[in-house]
Amino acid sequence: MSAAKFRPMTFGVTSALLREGAHGVRYMSAEQSLPAYATRMTDRLVHWAKVDPDLTLFARRVKQADGSSGEWRHISYAQAHASARRIAQALLDRGLSEQRPVVILSENDLEHALLALGCLMAGVPYCPASPAYSTISQDYDKLRHILTTLTPGLVFAADAKRYGKAIQAAVGHDVAVVLTEGTLEGRASTSFAELLATQDTPAVDAAMAATGPDTITKFLFTSGSTKLPKAVINTQRMWCANQQQMLASMPVLGERPLVLVDWLPWNHTFGGNHNFGMTIYNGGTLYIDDGKPTPALMHETLRNLREISPTVYFNVPTGFEAIANAMKTDDALRKSLLARVKMFFYAGAALAQPIWDSLYESQEREVGERISMTTGLGMTESGPFALFVTNPHAKAGDLGLPTAGMEIKLVPNGDKVEVRYKGPNITPGYWRAPEETREAFDEEGFFCTGDAVKWIDEADIHQGLKFDGRIAEDFKLATGTFVSVGPLRGKIIAAGAPYVQDVVITGLNMHEVGAMVFPTAAVRGLSGLSADASLADVLHSAPVQAHFQNVLNGLAKTATGSANRVARMVLMAEPPSIDKGEVTDKGSINQRAVLKHRDDLVQALHADTAAHILKPQ
Repeated sequence: MSAAKFRPMTFGVTSALLREGAHGVRYMSAEQSLPAYATRMTDRLVHWAKVDPDLTLFARRVKQADGSSGEWRHISYAQAHASARRIAQALLDRGLSEQRPVVILSENDLEHALLALGCLMAGVPYCPASPAYSTISQDYDKLRHILTTLTPGLVFAADAKRYGKAIQAAVGHDVAVVLTEGTLEGRASTSFAELLATQDTPAVDAAMAATGPDTITKFLFTSGSTKLPKAVINTQRMWCANQQQMLASMPVLGERPLVLVDWLPWNHTFGGNHNFGMTIYNGGTLYIDDGKPTPALMHETLRNLREISPTVYFNVPTGFEAIANAMKTDDALRKSLLARVKMFFYAGAALAQPIWDSLYESQEREVGERISMTTGLGMTESGPFALFVTNPHAKAGDLGLPTAGMEIKLVPNGDKVEVRYKGPNITPGYWRAPEETREAFDEEGFFCTGDAVKWIDEADIHQGLKFDGRIAEDFKLATGTFVSVGPLRGKIIAAGAPYVQDVVITGLNMHEVGAMVFPTAAVRGLSGLSADASLADVLHSAPVQAHFQNVLNGLAKTATGSANRVARMVLMAEPPSIDKGEVTDKGSINQRAVLKHRDDLVQALHADTAAHILKPQ
């Protein structure tokens, strides 16, 4: 396939300044400066409500009685602004504050969005908790941890039926409960409609005027690995600066109309800060997608993309994989999705090159040009946006340059280089966790990310950096040889595409490297077994075993030593557990948590006592 031209898109940060420090440390920043940014996110809401009051801010399909989704319900900027004022008044009437914030238990929906805006206007922090902590968890330990850490004054959930059990088990009776639908047996609650019916007063204007750059907007919890999640403080300065930084690196966000079709959960910084904030800051429209990149829900995302043409599109690699596969035969999807999209953006994990190539092939066939696939690096503590690629020719693992107004520090750490952040988009710390906050910053005030990077091209710093794994995930074999987990994991995922969801690398203090492979749903088709066959039977079937044997053999041929030679592999029939912190809502794997909770399997894998071990032949 010959490379086609790319649909025009400007990359805002393409050159950098580099200075040398002591002991091999280097400092890097964008050559361009950061333009002035808003004082409060609510300033942008008020602005667009005046400039374009009838423009849709949020839309979501109406849920039908049978659980299916119907037509879109739209909320304009003017309606959102008016609703947020009334909700803000209701929050002020209840005396909520930093010490008694709002916790939201349920998924992305219109009520969630309006409540978040009301919190911003009232100067009351809110926390979108992972819905899985209330709906999938059996012990509610992480939900209790969130509530204990934050001591909320109000808890919101979409419906009593789905969230009632968690509320009854974990939410104290001194905490007000607000529900969109239903009531709780033996417990008082307020309907969301009552909040909306509150008459706003000048107290709302006074409350909003009292907010400033240091006002806390929200708490976002880390996913947690071997420890309980930490509450990352997000301030107005952090959020607004990061939105302006995104605009500096991605000028396409300022080109109206800005239209998103997005499922990414708002309890994560990618969906809740990056995309939710991007919409408000730039006067865009966000269509809330009730789909997800799972076999049960992907059809909803595809349905929405056939109907709504986004101008920029964000997803995780599993989502792009499903879209790439669908576009091969779905003419309506190709036509709608590619009609006006100017940029694709992935994050959360590496995007395998075969998926990338498949997307390009469909794009060239449909519109005769390629759409830039972009990515970068960031984290909850950086707002999240930190680094972004510099051109449309990015490859898997490329990160690019630091965004305007943020300085990065490159610190040698053994044979790795850690990247650290300083700038207005960096969190002031973790809520009610002074020791963890002190540990997170170095002596110069740079946030220690734990991410390792290296140059895309050492002869040209302006191309920027690429990912080199997580320092905390890397380990030594018993021989003393370092294993770089990130690059090896990406290599296995690419070699096994499209049948590998994720990989956990094993071998700490062992003599060889091993791999625990979590398969995608596509592996069922490879097996040739019936749809009701167990996943264990699918993975142990001859075609699946043969495929992964070939993958392992191919990896062995390209290995250059024990550190990147996968000597043993096992296919995982038990999916990663969200209760144990093994996976996030986005599907990102937590290597340390998987290794901790599945240590028996790790030991058996390296002792050759585990079932169905694959080895290179």
